[in-house]
Amino acid sequence: MTRTDDDVTLDAAQDPLVLALDIGSTATRGGVHDATGRRVHRLQHKVPHAFTVAPDGTSIIDPEQVTVEVGQVLDAVTGDPRLGTRIAGVAMDTFAASLIAIDAAGRALTPCLTYADSRSAAAVTALREELDEHAVQQRTGTRVHTSYHAPRLRWLTTVQPGVVTGAAFWWSLGEYVWARLIGQPLAGTSTVAWTGLLDRRTGELDAELLAAVGAEPGQFCPPRDMTQPAPAAAPARWPALARAVWFPVITDGYASNIGSGALDATVLTAATATSGALRVLLDGPADPLPFGLWNYRVDAGRTLLGGAINDVGRAVSWAQSTLRLSPALAAVLTAAPSDATPLVLPYLTGERAPGWVGGARAVFGGVSAATDADTLFRGIVEGVAMTYARVADELHPAAPQVLEVAAAGRVSNDQPEWLQVLADVLGRPVTHVTRRRATQRGTALLALDVLAPDVPRAPRTTGATYEPRPAYVEYYAQRRARFAAVYDALLRG
Repeated sequence: MTRTDDDVTLDAAQDPLVLALDIGSTATRGGVHDATGRRVHRLQHKVPHAFTVAPDGTSIIDPEQVTVEVGQVLDAVTGDPRLGTRIAGVAMDTFAASLIAIDAAGRALTPCLTYADSRSAAAVTALREELDEHAVQQRTGTRVHTSYHAPRLRWLTTVQPGVVTGAAFWWSLGEYVWARLIGQPLAGTSTVAWTGLLDRRTGELDAELLAAVGAEPGQFCPPRDMTQPAPAAAPARWPALARAVWFPVITDGYASNIGSGALDATVLTAATATSGALRVLLDGPADPLPFGLWNYRVDAGRTLLGGAINDVGRAVSWAQSTLRLSPALAAVLTAAPSDATPLVLPYLTGERAPGWVGGARAVFGGVSAATDADTLFRGIVEGVAMTYARVADELHPAAPQVLEVAAAGRVSNDQPEWLQVLADVLGRPVTHVTRRRATQRGTALLALDVLAPDVPRAPRTTGATYEPRPAYVEYYAQRRARFAAVYDALLRG
């Protein structure tokens, strides 16, 4: 493993230690962090995985497979005998908006439906006709969309009624993993909020939505803040965790903000992993909530305002695996924009914010016989940047105090030059948060706020700040207008 500038050796690590797990779209990761939030050198591990996808909108993963992966991570990072019982807590984040049907014995009746599973699109249409979606969003902070539980439960009632009848519980992926490992499906407030069923003001499940899909409140785990960890309950397999408390599972979006240093309403985080988002942490709910955004309750006092983008790293990876790209992609991304670049709406797995067209698919416009692979790649990256800008437009009135855009995640680390495109499209500076595994770090920091509140944290690490190039502001304004016109003509739901 390559030593990074904020790693610390185990001997130099400051107690208490925290073990943070991060279940993302492409891997299960985990590692030990010290009380300052620094990663402990060599006590990190990763197990790759992939969603199973299909043209009908299927996007699933086997929850038992992920449970095994978590066990492998715990084996790998707790095996050093020098650890003793220094680990004081175990915390986990997962990709958000996952759903598993669970029987009375705690067995999974379905695979884990991921946020990108769009097979419930018809149920979205039906529920939007039955309910006042604006009122639902003002209560729960979420639209009616394929990423959330209400349409999925309605869809399952139609296609797998036996499963719905046999389901005693509806858990997220993280709840399932914790139940299998420690016998307690601990659901963090943010995890429950990302179901689309939690009132962002009261912290209670929404009665109208539950009634619309035939679900009962008792089928869902009660939301718990990070201030409510469960007592030590580690299996004998991991003696290093004998004294550790176990924190409720939170969402990766919440953790990413914290790990990127976006701790208040002045910093807007651009998450750039397999999926992406623009998010800002607020004291209390956003009122009123723009219709294109979400506003999740993350603990008793705070909410997260923003919008999610399904295809960021996924769009880049698709291009890398499908096109014959040259090695000189940095030059492709920092070059001046060109009218020869195709206009791309990069919706490979559907759109979330701001239009919420779950069945949307990618559109490639202006492709000619002269379009080479690198030019098409540039169009895809510009399209991704313009999806962020569409979210930013709706977010600004609700969070005008933003001073900084902090970009973190795999895409920004692997292709930092793309942040120049993002800065040009947004028309504001973008700072690269270079610290890898910012999401995992955020999960560790939230646990440390409980276990070691008085210990100063190590600062985040940052790279270049990309300034927007004024000469291209008008170009991208026109390009965004074309993007909107194509979107309205072909994709608006």
